[in-house]
Amino acid sequence: MGLSLVWLMDVFVRRAYTAAGLRSHTVAVDADTTVHCWISTSLLPTPSSAGADPGRGSRRQPKPPLLLIHGFGPRATWQWRSQIAPLAARFDLIVPDLLFFGGSTTRSPQRSEAFQAAALARLLDALGVAPPRRARVSVMGTSYGGFVAYHVARAMGPDRVERVVIASSDLLKGPEDDKALLERAGGRGDVADLLLPRTTADMRRLVRVAVHRPPRFMPEFILRDMLRNLFSDKLEEKLELVKGISLANKDQFQLTPLPQSLFLAASSDDLGRG
Repeated sequence: MGLSLVWLMDVFVRRAYTAAGLRSHTVAVDADTTVHCWISTSLLPTPSSAGADPGRGSRRQPKPPLLLIHGFGPRATWQWRSQIAPLAARFDLIVPDLLFFGGSTTRSPQRSEAFQAAALARLLDALGVAPPRRARVSVMGTSYGGFVAYHVARAMGPDRVERVVIASSDLLKGPEDDKALLERAGGRGDVADLLLPRTTADMRRLVRVAVHRPPRFMPEFILRDMLRNLFSDKLEEKLELVKGISLANKDQFQLTPLPQSLFLAASSDDLGRG
């Protein structure tokens, strides 16, 4: 096995998070579920804070807490790497891996985005983030993470969640939207085939659709490296997540307005469900 460019880039991605004041942290949110996240050092529990002021790892004036929720694709660090430094200057950040991404997993058979949201709500509780210990948290989700962000805001309510940002995520997406997306991608397979590439041809197709300015030249060895290191883990569980999405299924779920301040960001190029 030769040098992995993805592995090398991952080293720099992790250093960017560390330089922005975040640290890797893992929390068992219940008996079946473990969530890995990167969080601002001020949110890390310390021995001196145990039992006294949970969630406070620093005596400095706390910044507003912000939960960042990624979509389908690589683990959270890769998806937020361009935003982490400017956001960390203004907010105390919680950047979790969703279940079956990165270091997060569960033995529960549940696969809906509402279950993902419940795990993140328990993560915030375990970290002591959100009232009464801290200010209300803001939540930002992109693509599939926007679905999860909606459920986090709905489940935790306006007393605990102040603002919600949903980016590149069509909460009203239906079968016709999926059909249009697949036509853009060449008309083969279904949405799960697009989001969960298994071959370099699949990987090339995903990059062409998901990246705003895709590179003109993508060598096979780089595509293989990306597949092996970023997309091969827990494929069957991720397929179950795609099948478990309930938000756009009118027979399973009725979309209702959120009481929080809400900002929607989207464009015609969005994947929407990825």
